[in-house]
Formats: sequence, C-alpha cells, structure tokens
Amino acid sequence: MSGNGVVYDVSDKCRAVPYGGLGVMHKLARSVGLVDAIDRGLYILMFYKPYRESDHILNIVFNLLCGGRVLDDIEIRRNDAAFVDMLGARTIPDPTTAGDFCRRFREEHVWTLMNVVNEVRVGIWNRIEGFYDQTARIDADGTLVPTHGECKGGMDVSYKGTWGYHPLVVSLANTNEPLFIVNRSGNVVSHDGCVPVLDQAVQLCKSAGFKDVLLRGDTDFSLTAQFDRWTEQGVRFVFGYDAHRPMVERADDIPDGDYTELVRKAEQAFAGKPRSKQPRTKLEVIRRRGFRNLTLESEELAEFDHKPGRAKGTYRIVVLRKTILEEEGQQCIGHVHRYFFYVTNDRSMTKAQVVRESNDRCRQENLIEQLKNGVRALHAPLNTLVANWAYMVIASLAWSLKAWFALLVPISPRWRESHLAQRQRLLTMDFPTFVQLLMLIPAQIVHTARRIVVRLLAWRSEANVLFRLLDAL
Repeated sequence: MSGNGVVYDVSDKCRAVPYGGLGVMHKLARSVGLVDAIDRGLYILMFYKPYRESDHILNIVFNLLCGGRVLDDIEIRRNDAAFVDMLGARTIPDPTTAGDFCRRFREEHVWTLMNVVNEVRVGIWNRIEGFYDQTARIDADGTLVPTHGECKGGMDVSYKGTWGYHPLVVSLANTNEPLFIVNRSGNVVSHDGCVPVLDQAVQLCKSAGFKDVLLRGDTDFSLTAQFDRWTEQGVRFVFGYDAHRPMVERADDIPDGDYTELVRKAEQAFAGKPRSKQPRTKLEVIRRRGFRNLTLESEELAEFDHKPGRAKGTYRIVVLRKTILEEEGQQCIGHVHRYFFYVTNDRSMTKAQVVRESNDRCRQENLIEQLKNGVRALHAPLNTLVANWAYMVIASLAWSLKAWFALLVPISPRWRESHLAQRQRLLTMDFPTFVQLLMLIPAQIVHTARRIVVRLLAWRSEANVLFRLLDAL
C-alpha cells in the first residue's frame, strides 16, 4: 500500500453522500404505505411546525440505517446538505428534538404505533406468494437492557444484579420480524404480562391469513393456566417445561428400552462423510491441568402424558435425556443423566420434531442480539420507561425495513432458486453487514426539475438487488 501521493481537494459542484442506498429505503417506506399509515393513525403532535410524526420516526430509523449508533449521530446528517436533499427535505429534526418526540409518547401511543406498523406488515405479507401456506411460528422471550444512568424512570435491579429494563420481544420466526416489544421494569420475570401480547400476536397472524399458528418459548412461558384456552382456539404450542423433581423421577422410571436415539440434522447431513478436525487445544489444556470436563455422549427421547395442576386437559411431555461423561484430567469419573422437558398439545409431531421446534428458537436469540448490538434498538437513551419503550419500537423499524426489503425483492421464475436463496440471506443477514453492503454506497445527489437523481459513484455486486427492488416498487 503506497499512498504517499495522496492529495485532498473539496468539490464545489459535485455533492455526494456515503449512504446512497438509503434512497431505496425511503422509497420503500413510502411505497408500502408506512409514512401515510403513521401520519393517519398516530397523533402525538398538536401542530406540525414543520415536522409530522412520520418525519420524526423516519429520522431516527434512517440514522440507524446510515450506521448511526446514538441519537447524537443525527447531528452529522442534519448538517449534510446532500443528505437532506436526497430525502427531499429542507431540514430534519436535531437529536434534542428527536429525544423530545419520544418523551411525548404515552403508553397508548406506543401500542398504536405497533398496531399501525403491523397493519403495514400484513400488507407486505399479502404480496408474497404462498406465504400463508406455512405455519406461523410466534416466539416470545425477555431480555435485559442494562443502563448506567442514575435517573432512568422505571428501571430496577434485575436478578443478575444489574440496573436497567427487561423488555418482552414477541417475533415471527418465519421472517424474523419483531411483532411487539413491551418495555418493563428490570426486576420482572420473563413472562410478566406476556399472555395478552401473545394473544394479540395470534390474532394478528390469524386475521392476516395464517391457518396454523405455533407458539414457542422457554420454560418461563409454559403458562399452564392458558393451555386449555389455547388448545380450544386451535393454537398449537411447544414450550420448555421445568425439570422439577417429580418430572425427573417420572423420566427415571421410563424403561431404557422406551428411549430412542435423537439424531440431529447436522448428524444426518454429515452421516458417512468423515470430516477432518482441528486439534482441540482447549481439551488438551483441560486434561493436562486436571480440570473437570463434561462431554456429551448421547441424546435419547421418550414421552409421557401429564396433567398440569392449573389445566383441565392432559398434555404431551417429551423428555430429552442427555448422557454426559465426566472426566477429571485423564481419569473417567462416570456418567450422569440430565433431563430436559418440552410440553406440547400437538400429537402429530414426532418427538424429534418437538425438540427441533424448541431448539429453533435460537433464531429469536439472534434477532434479540441484532436488536441489541446491531440495530441498537434495545437501548435506553432517554429518561423514562415509556420514552425508552417508544425509542425501542421506533428503532426496531430499521430492522423491519430490512426484512421488508428482503421480502419485496422480486423472484424471477428463471432464477427462482438463486433469488429465494438471496432473499433468505438478506432476511438472516446481520444488520451491520446489510448497512455496509447495501446502504453505505457513495452516491452523487443531483436535483432536476421533477426528480432527485442518486448517481452511484461505486459499484458492488449487491447493488443489483437495489435495482430489482426499485423496479418492483
């Protein structure tokens, strides 16, 4: 790399921005009706001088899509004349105004915003051929949002001893979209207040057109008092179930002959295909220093019927027994069994399918990680619980726009297989990667009489996706 001859100059005629892909996202937000739906359904401001609710919301969303990390990063784009021209605006709200807008929200306003966005979301689902033929998989989980602030209203100490909030995230696994985010105090349990939110998610999916709905969650969400009602409504569920002593004793009483081996998908894919493995450096250190090591030897499945104390019906319990080898240094200590339980009202799935459905919730773990550290939506930059809740919902729209981008890219019959693979890659792509590949493209902004021309100054192979989506819009 030889850069000794670099000379800097400033152009007084050509105005450019480093985020040329943002124009597509702005056009997408307007084409799917998001801007109109927000202005029509959400009333926060008494007067529009000059911004409307959609201007404030998209201002925060576009800041994140341009690689911004905090509200103060809005100031960079606010002082960029080319960026403002690309949006067709005279000016955009500054960071202080953006924070003040979030503080104006009341709880009913946040619910209204989520319902408005979900109406737009359903309209996008309607455009996808065969989308409602699949099962709607609704995942629910809570996550801790720590904060070092001293004056954050509604924060509390979590079970881990950290101060902050504990928002509930309910998402659709099919597209990895967050349907509802509910901010809560940091000391509540994961399932606190989840029942009405799950019911709203079920109603949303059924009214959209899904014939089959499956609820999934960990042991905190196996709310036995709701099992009968969900079953009567035709809603299937797969939840983790606590390994209480009576449950473990029942699993121990099952004869070994009734257990069947669990074969994972990865084991099926590589059956008969030996793979070379790198030396296990960590294992060598553990054995050399005499540490205790636990190695999974086998996994087996069984099942039995169980009637929870708060339910009238009998439900199916699938038992996963893991046989673990205990070693200390080079010496084998023995084998131990560990049990994991799953409860479901579905009698048609195999035991392996029940376990697989529960394990597939790792997609939501990835979603929460992206909302936390990719989009940085699950953060608390403001001073009240509701204001931070509003910010979380608004900021998560950046991820939803990314998902809508992937869903609306047209599928050509000739290239159907590769285009479907491309859609799946975009849906599961990390948010920072999406921003780097498709948003941060240098572009010149040219104003004509009736158009705003975004002239790309660099080419990359992913840019063809932008043009295909523009043609579809």
